[in-house]
Amino acid sequence: MPLFLTVSLALLAFAGNSVLCRLALSQPNMDASSFTIIRLLSGAIMLYALVKLKPKRTSSSTTPQNLSVFNASKQEWLRAFYLFIYAAGFSYAYQMLDTAAGALILFGFVQFTLMTVDIMNGKQPSTLELSGMGLALSGFVYWALPSAQAPSLLGSVLMAISGIAWGFYTLAGKNSQQADVDTAKNFILTLPLLVTLIPIYWLVSPLEVNSQGITYALVSGAITSALGYWLWYQVLPKLSTLSAGVLQLSVPILAALGGIIWAQEYIPFSFIVASSLILSGILLVILAPQKTA
Repeated sequence: MPLFLTVSLALLAFAGNSVLCRLALSQPNMDASSFTIIRLLSGAIMLYALVKLKPKRTSSSTTPQNLSVFNASKQEWLRAFYLFIYAAGFSYAYQMLDTAAGALILFGFVQFTLMTVDIMNGKQPSTLELSGMGLALSGFVYWALPSAQAPSLLGSVLMAISGIAWGFYTLAGKNSQQADVDTAKNFILTLPLLVTLIPIYWLVSPLEVNSQGITYALVSGAITSALGYWLWYQVLPKLSTLSAGVLQLSVPILAALGGIIWAQEYIPFSFIVASSLILSGILLVILAPQKTA
């Protein structure tokens, strides 16, 4: 599959995932713990089935036995931990934040994490890359900030943690050799961690589920999360760290565009301006030559 198409599908899946999460949590359909559990569990089942049905190769690394938690390495457990922290923090934060404020905090901390690690590893962004990143960020803030309400402190902290975790999960994917097996194992290894969410039912948020909320969580887990993250791990080794971060700034715009298309909403001028700035910034970063200190 061409790189452009794979990246586009992954980003569309991210946008769809955000919409599904908001649909499930903005109404009294599902509590955050149940949404997170069903999302990660359905994602693990989907990816395990896909890897198991995949034609076997000479290498044994693609067999389902290697998806077992008993032979997982420290690095694999760390990737699963990042995924779990991101998914849980994302769900709980969006119970306290509106979409715009949550998106600003999440993607701001993703970008900050990726850029900080890149600089610490000795990689200096070029002037063109910095210009592109600044242009994309300005478009993102222009679009999201005016509609953002004063954020909850706890919600902001949770979303910041979620953004940092997703940043490290993205960085870990740059070393992925087999995207399908690695992503499947990441989801499977989150399942033991789900036990830590059970006490929240008694301490913070009681169980609240219905068929509509469960449907949103299943689609989010099995389709937009599992398949979207699989595609993301396929393309990450081919992207620079800065490109991987800036590209994700398009996700809120894609989510808003979906609402405009499917709900036949009016296209505001601010959306056109913000989209132009973000896409122009992304283009600059992608076209910029790579420079290492």
